[in-house]
Amino acid sequence: MHTDSDLKVFLRWSADQRLDPLQAARVDIERYVRWLQDVRCYQPSTVSRRLSVVIGFYRVCVIDQILPHSPADYVRRPLVPPESPTLGLSHLQFEAMITAARLSANINDFALVAMLGLLGLRIFEACGANIADLGQEHGHRVLKVRGKGGKVVLVPLPPAVARAIDRAVEGRDDGPILRNARRGRMDRHAATRRLKHLAETAELRIPKMHPHMLRHTFVTTMLDAGVSLRDV
Repeated sequence: MHTDSDLKVFLRWSADQRLDPLQAARVDIERYVRWLQDVRCYQPSTVSRRLSVVIGFYRVCVIDQILPHSPADYVRRPLVPPESPTLGLSHLQFEAMITAARLSANINDFALVAMLGLLGLRIFEACGANIADLGQEHGHRVLKVRGKGGKVVLVPLPPAVARAIDRAVEGRDDGPILRNARRGRMDRHAATRRLKHLAETAELRIPKMHPHMLRHTFVTTMLDAGVSLRDV
């Protein structure tokens, strides 16, 4: 789901460096990796993912005989911890977070927190959800979610999430469920900014708010409630 945006980041960086991507050498790819690490301060997992996209791009160039060899060969990947360093919120922190979202003047905040923390959606799944994806299945309201690898599942909506979504939809018939300040589709960057604002409003003492923290919170809450790990 990130491939297009990750490749655009590399192409924009190349343009800023006045570098033709098809003329790049291995040292240029290494400079790009250092820029991701030192300037953009991305986590090792993000740097590794974005490097993988660049490697794939040049592999296709070689296969299609556009280039004789790939400049991304032998570029060292950053070490990625085997376990995710992201931690979820405590029950009290999440309660404060969702209360701040419910009371927020921004009608998207409640839906954003509910979709991440009460449904366990990934950030790109929540931001990519459309009004047309809402429906009914066996008498229950559901949301069609497009996950990793293009997998589509129907997720039942608890009443609190349904109310939050209805508030964000605001009577509209089509378009994205979550919108930004310009009334366009909210992307993960805008969503992260909203979550950071809500965390500050709720006076949460956490070093850095990240959307995946709410997914971790969802998993932890389900396990604490006795749901099996397999079902979660």
